[in-house]
Amino acid sequence: SMSLREHALSLFRSAVGTVCPAPMMKRALRLQRDGCPQLLVRGLAFPVKRDLYLVGFGKAVLGMAAAAEEILGDHLVRGIITVPLGIKENLQQAGMQEMLLKPHSKIQVIEGAKNNLPDAEALKGAGAIQQLAEGLTADDLLLVLISGGGSALLPAPIPPILLEEKEKLTKMLASRGAAIQELNIVRKTLSVLKGGGLAQLAYPARVVSLILSDVIGDPLDIIASGPTAASSHTVQDCLQILTKYNLLHNLPKSVETVLSSNPTKPTAPENYSHVSNIIIGSNTLALDEAKRQAEGLGYAALVLSAAIHGEVGRVAMLYCQLIQLVCLCHAGLGEGPLHDEVRGNLLQLAAELEIPSLDLDKFLEALQGLEPGRPVCILAGGETTVQLQGTGKGGRNQELALRVGLGLHRAQAASSPQGRCEIIFFSGGTDGQDGPTEAAGAFCSPGLVAEALQEGLDVETFLSNNDSHTFFSRFQGGHHLLVTGLTGTNVMDIQAILIRA
Repeated sequence: SMSLREHALSLFRSAVGTVCPAPMMKRALRLQRDGCPQLLVRGLAFPVKRDLYLVGFGKAVLGMAAAAEEILGDHLVRGIITVPLGIKENLQQAGMQEMLLKPHSKIQVIEGAKNNLPDAEALKGAGAIQQLAEGLTADDLLLVLISGGGSALLPAPIPPILLEEKEKLTKMLASRGAAIQELNIVRKTLSVLKGGGLAQLAYPARVVSLILSDVIGDPLDIIASGPTAASSHTVQDCLQILTKYNLLHNLPKSVETVLSSNPTKPTAPENYSHVSNIIIGSNTLALDEAKRQAEGLGYAALVLSAAIHGEVGRVAMLYCQLIQLVCLCHAGLGEGPLHDEVRGNLLQLAAELEIPSLDLDKFLEALQGLEPGRPVCILAGGETTVQLQGTGKGGRNQELALRVGLGLHRAQAASSPQGRCEIIFFSGGTDGQDGPTEAAGAFCSPGLVAEALQEGLDVETFLSNNDSHTFFSRFQGGHHLLVTGLTGTNVMDIQAILIRA
């Protein structure tokens, strides 16, 4: 029979596969050619009356555009996409031809935003996209492809603001402790294309956005700063943030001019009836596919949440307590003081982490309802954060796996019931990268720490230096690393717990 590790790996691959650009686009998008041609997106029909145009921005957009061009064929008149610097070369080296445009493509590719920061190239790309949108008529259809990282690739400050001035203001806000949401509100207010700006410029053309979400909860106005979604924020909100961080009297002249006049962003509610925003890929969709696969392998599979976030040490504790609970149920100890204690710990941790839409009571009820002795697979996704203390090399997924390994080791030392269970945990980034390493994440099991000690590796020392990657590379020849190579997509991270008696 396959090992738990092989099962875990196949679950991860199938989850990522379902949100890879080509299969994802082919599932979501079709062109019906007979009669009056129509674009069919997830059951919605959009007539192609005259010309079909395409624009896009984000880390996964090159692969999305290649698939779109294949589907649209000759109906596509022209396209412009902005993608991260060096992505063509990376995909070529990884042998991912299907993610690249064909020679003689009608889509122009502009690479920019080095190190995910807006730069002159990204500004040029945004300008070209703006020009295309402004020239559209009521009979045209604009297909917009959006993925994470799109914000830095679409900088177009409202004149007379210069890109440098906007960047400097953002940096000043960040250095004073502004949250990412606050930074985005200020950026959006000073942008031509963000916060619905692109959709407004394309009016009266029909705008259809296909979105790959890399944000918890898939909020349309946050992903890539929502160029085709109505912004839920106003100039007032922007002024409040600048006041809060004491920057109102420290603004470049150009920013003052825009904030005081601001005719480009009317206060009257804008009309978005010509726009359809459709999420075609997300963490939830990837987890659904992993669940299907797990059930096919004979597991009782449950999805905990697609919105796991918070400090990696706390999240590791949550997973360790969850594993304890499943093992208690497996050992026929589904009731009693130990079970109640673990359950109490879990509820408290979940409350502290404030994970949206997680009904833990309901989840635990489903867990207890599983038939005893059946292998269990618990799936989750989201994005954790790491407080950097050391100078080591790693990423949030490898650190999470290592912390779970340490937690399971400590629980074993305290004679927990997990002894009779075979357990594996993994965490991986769906983009195939975890921090500055070639790994996407890592696996761990309860024996990890003890085995590492025999090899002379002390897990706690590596953790205190945020050096999870060095640990996994040295331990058992890197067998516990999850290495997939670039995937060309990104829907945050995926975690799984596999347990069999």
